[in-house]
Amino acid sequence: MAVNKIIKYLLFFFNFLFWVSGCIILGVSIYLKVSKDGNVVTGEALPGVDLMIAIGVIIMLLGFLGCCGAIRENRCLLLLFFISLLLIFILLLAAGIVGAVDKEKVNDWTKERLNDFVPLQDQTAEIKTDVQKLEAEWKCCGLAKGPEDWGSAIPSSCRCNDTSQPCKTIGGHMVYTTPCSTLIIGVLEDNMVVVLGIAFAIAILLIFGMAFAMTLYCQIGKKEGPTTA
Repeated sequence: MAVNKIIKYLLFFFNFLFWVSGCIILGVSIYLKVSKDGNVVTGEALPGVDLMIAIGVIIMLLGFLGCCGAIRENRCLLLLFFISLLLIFILLLAAGIVGAVDKEKVNDWTKERLNDFVPLQDQTAEIKTDVQKLEAEWKCCGLAKGPEDWGSAIPSSCRCNDTSQPCKTIGGHMVYTTPCSTLIIGVLEDNMVVVLGIAFAIAILLIFGMAFAMTLYCQIGKKEGPTTA
């Protein structure tokens, strides 16, 4: 039985796009990682850049593996490609279920990461600067509990300049009472639907990739025929 050329080149084209998308994700992620505008605090609480780098590398490797397996009609490479996609699909499905069903675990993990920076007065100058930038931009103070995260040295970035926000008087100055962790978790929750939508789209692509790979794998096996001892 001859190998279906349409399936073969569809799989090759699929994996070429897969590889190109991995290159783009990796390039953008590295740029964001080395950018001087990156915030250490939000980078710890929202480690999306590191995750994107890992995803980009994995997608590049899988795309290359799939392209080679398809164009060379190599059953071993196709089987390895299929198994890799299946594992990623299972992990993606598990992560999607956790993200959709158990949001509290994600929120608790974020709080724990931010709580590692407390007390803020003991942190490095770089971290203090990043926290103050976050406070000034998001109109919050502290990371875990509020102004008390700074101890007695509450910075000017906590000064309440917006009377519509919750504030209180400390040391003769009005300061924001909302901890920045509340706003960071809010950003996570607001973007959860988008993330789940992207994960669902990737899962659909993985299903197509697995179907093409297994179809071509079986056709190559029938073409080669049974091996004799």
